[in-house]
Amino acid sequence: MSKKMMEESTDFVAQVEALRQSQVLCIGDLMLDSFVEGTVERISPEAPIPVLRIKNESVMPGGVGNVARNLSALGAGVHLISVVGDDEAGKELRRLFNEVDSVLPHLLEAKGRQTTIKTRYMAGGQQILRADRELTSEVTYGLQDEIFSLAKDALNACGAVVLSDYQKGVLSPEVIKKIIALAGKSNKPVIIDPKGRDFSRYRGASLLTPNLGELATATNLPVGEDKEVAQAANKLMESCGIASVLATRGAAGITIVRGSKGSEPEHFPAMAREISDVSGAGDTVVATLAAALSVGHDLSTAAQLANVAAGIVVGKAGTAVVHSSELLGALRHQDLQPGEAKIVSLSDALERVARWRRKKLKIGFTNGCFDLLHPGHISLLEQSKAACDRLVVGVNSDASVVRLKGESRPVQSESAREIVLASLACVDLVVVFSEDTPIKVIEALRPDVLVKGADYDIEAVVGADIVQGYGGKVLLAELSSGYSTSSTIEKLSK
Repeated sequence: MSKKMMEESTDFVAQVEALRQSQVLCIGDLMLDSFVEGTVERISPEAPIPVLRIKNESVMPGGVGNVARNLSALGAGVHLISVVGDDEAGKELRRLFNEVDSVLPHLLEAKGRQTTIKTRYMAGGQQILRADRELTSEVTYGLQDEIFSLAKDALNACGAVVLSDYQKGVLSPEVIKKIIALAGKSNKPVIIDPKGRDFSRYRGASLLTPNLGELATATNLPVGEDKEVAQAANKLMESCGIASVLATRGAAGITIVRGSKGSEPEHFPAMAREISDVSGAGDTVVATLAAALSVGHDLSTAAQLANVAAGIVVGKAGTAVVHSSELLGALRHQDLQPGEAKIVSLSDALERVARWRRKKLKIGFTNGCFDLLHPGHISLLEQSKAACDRLVVGVNSDASVVRLKGESRPVQSESAREIVLASLACVDLVVVFSEDTPIKVIEALRPDVLVKGADYDIEAVVGADIVQGYGGKVLLAELSSGYSTSSTIEKLSK
């Protein structure tokens, strides 16, 4: 790696690590995102509609709650202020946030109010229907006063404010005006995810993050080209008194336009390599911007981080989040050896495997210490890859190798062993596990094919009973005679 590349990599690390010091105040419309997943195998005889055979149901916070989740994933501290109804959905949201240590929720209860629920019906990794239950009238004046009072108390501890406006009644024009003025007195940036036609209600905000449709609606201008986006953003800033605009442009990336004289628009191309679901991508952008600005990053740096984060999250299903490790890995991608991008945590591997499965790809798994890679290892890995479409390799951590092989091992550190394995074309992902066996990895990944050397009986292969139990296969790969890491080390010691 060149000196310049090393400096850039160090900058990336510092930029992402700084996000862990951020404290952000999030205020806005909170909702419960519900996902009903299944398969469609036939059309209903009652009407020309698909019949969804439900297999799984899950819920997570949406709206400003998804901004808070994304901030938490980046390591930021969050003060969350919103309103929920006195219903089961409101109780579920309280429960969900009680499980997130880095989010301090202030959820005011509105008697008789419906907590917003968005239910997405999924089949084959795609949405086939969304059903909403909501009440969009403004919350009472009493609740508005409580929101402002809580914001006033929380602002001292925070470096930035996010107003997440879905026009569900939490952010009235008066609440928005008072919070912008309050933040302005403390010189704290206010980032707003806007909705509607009239953006003058956001006058005085530091940054608005409209998508192209919202920008076009608010300005009645075309937004197809870079120049048109900049012109529309300038009109928005001039007419509504906004300091800066960051327009999210889908496949075209993002564009920053500043209100200061002499500033040129900045265009960042989209970073997504694979698009699964764009639900909540705007929340990820807002969260990353807020975290970055709250710790003093300039707008260009904040936008770069947000753009990369957006490229990651659209590759995930549902209203997902981006973790700081993923963000750093993506930022360093250009500086890595090609194989290093394959080295992931188990949680990241699960998300990658889920995307592959949506494409009907067969997942294989094998494991070992792989201390000194020799032709026997290569044969095992090539046979493993031949039995599947994507091969995940589990590698024993250094501590695990010591327990299994003795104090003189490993000869190579786990990072060195990871890099060597990841450089092989037949290996698609590398995951380190700290236990003596990969049983937890196998249980989590649920590979379609589990591969081990033929020196094992199938009954002795760790995880064989689990894989066979759900219909997977266990393959015993042929051994290449004459190769052993232990014998190689013994020869070298003579």
